[in-house]
Amino acid sequence: QVQLVESGGGLVQPGGSLRLSCAASGSIFSIFRAYTMAWYRQPPGKQRELVASITTSGRTNYADSVKGRFTISRDNAKNMVLLQMNSLKPEETAVYYCNTAPAVREYWGQGTLVTVSS
Repeated sequence: QVQLVESGGGLVQPGGSLRLSCAASGSIFSIFRAYTMAWYRQPPGKQRELVASITTSGRTNYADSVKGRFTISRDNAKNMVLLQMNSLKPEETAVYYCNTAPAVREYWGQGTLVTVSS
C-alpha cells in the first residue's frame, strides 16, 4: 500500500512563508528515487493544479505563477519531498498535495491546508 502524507500547512499572512513536507511510504516507494515527484494544489471551488515537480535527477519545474518564490526539493534517503513557499499570496489559499508526476489517482493523500490571509 502506498501512502503519501502531507504536513506543514497553516495560516500565514500575505507575504509570509511556509514549508510543506510530504512523506512517502509503502512498497512502491521503496524505490522512491525512481519517481518524479510533484506538489499540486486545489483552491476552494477550483480544479487541482500542478505547482512544482522534481525529477529523479533533481531537475525542477514550476508553474509560472510560483517561479522565483517556491522551491521544491527531495530527500531520497528519507523518502520526502519538500516545498518552500515564500511571498505567499491570498489567492494561493488551497489544499496542497504531493503525488508522482504524472499523478496516480490512488496515491492522493489528504493534503495540507494553506490559508493565506491577514
